[in-house]
Formats: sequence, structure tokens, C-alpha cells
Amino acid sequence: MPDNSPKNLNPLSIFVGFVPWIVFTLVAQRLAADGVAWSALLAAVMSLVFVIYGRRTSSPTQIEMYSLVLFTVIAVVGFIGDHRVDQWLYEWGRPLVGVVLGLAVLATSSIRPFTAEYAKKSTPREYWGSPLFRRINLVLSAAWGVAITLMGAAAVLVTALDAHATGTDSPYLLDFFLNWAVPIGLIVWMVHFTNTYPDRAERDAEEPSTTA
Repeated sequence: MPDNSPKNLNPLSIFVGFVPWIVFTLVAQRLAADGVAWSALLAAVMSLVFVIYGRRTSSPTQIEMYSLVLFTVIAVVGFIGDHRVDQWLYEWGRPLVGVVLGLAVLATSSIRPFTAEYAKKSTPREYWGSPLFRRINLVLSAAWGVAITLMGAAAVLVTALDAHATGTDSPYLLDFFLNWAVPIGLIVWMVHFTNTYPDRAERDAEEPSTTA
């Protein structure tokens, strides 16, 4: 049977598209409020490099374009704003980046699934319009969108809990769970799901013809 599903879709290639977001989060966490604009600028430059490279090889991905616009806006706002703006960007803007990015992926998953841009690199062009190819990428894009949104929501929850914390004790275990366990667990699951779902979807598509 011809290979009309993105079975060779590499989840690590998708993960690379989120590197600017990860770098922004980690660097901003280290530099605190005064460094949010610089962290966003670094992420925007990385996104721009990805976009330029994408134009030379094929075309930039949606994730690269989203990241470029989002981090450029944060950098501009951070540089022209005062300390209160920097503080807000650090406390709320930093975790909200994941929510915005995830919702953007979700909103476009049924119209223009971002995983299709990666899947087309390993799938012959004649199958790009097949129902199976479209369904697989719709599901994968939506799943990635949900995972990214959940990671962002976990970070927002940490900020909300810290803002309403009483006393000097910090809920380290809860912070560790939301800041590290949740994102790592979601990424591991999405890598597994991206690797296995195309084969499962293809088997499901073959069952009616097999039993007929």
C-alpha cells in the first residue's frame, strides 16, 4: 500500500520550532523582570534566523512566524515600557506566551494544521490532499495545541499561586510539578503520540476495506 500518511514525521523537528519559546522562558526566568525585553529580543532573533533559513530551503513554518511576531512585540513593549511593564511581562507575559502560542495552534489546526508543514517533507506530494493525511495532521496539530496551552496554563497558575501566597514559605513541590513535571510529561507524551498516531490512523482507515 502506498505511503500516504506522514509515518516518518519526526517529532523532534516539530520540537525545534519551539526552541525560541523555551529559550525565552528559561532566560527570562534567570534575568528576572529587568531582562524580559532582552530575553524576548533573543527569542525574536532566533525566530528570525529560523524564518530566513526556512525561506531559503522551502518556506517558514507557522510556528516560526508566530514566534517572530510574538517575541518582537514583547521585546518592543519591554524596551519602551517602564519597570511596572517589565514586572507585568515577567510575572504574567512570560507564562502567557505558551497560552497564546497554544491557542493560535489550536485555532488553525482545522484550517491549516502546522504539523502538515513538517509531514510534507516525508510524504509524496500526491498524498498531501488525501483525507488520511489531512485527518492525521488535524489531530496532531490539535493535540500539540492543547499540550502547549496546558504548559502555558501551568505556568500562569504558578504566577497566580505566588501572587496569592501568604507567609514566607513557598510551595516548592507544587512549583516543581507545574514548572517542570507538567511540561516534561506533556512533551514526552506528545513525542510518543506523534510517533504512534499516524500508524494507528492508517490501520483504522484500512479496517473497513479489510472487513468488507
